[in-house]
Amino acid sequence: MPSQQDDKRQAAREVIDILHEISILLNTHLDRTELSLCVSLIENGVNPDVLADVIKELRKEATLAQRDE
Repeated sequence: MPSQQDDKRQAAREVIDILHEISILLNTHLDRTELSLCVSLIENGVNPDVLADVIKELRKEATLAQRDE
């Protein structure tokens, strides 16, 4: 018999799977781990708009750094 903790883990996996499918459709290029981290940050009070802006900025910086190599 699955425990309540196992049920919660399974539900969390299903949510991340659904979010990953949406992420693919929206071409966000976020993997499941990155999505999990974003969800956790948002659940802990991080503003989603600010988080999106930070991710965009980090991607820009990474692209510029690759060009400089």
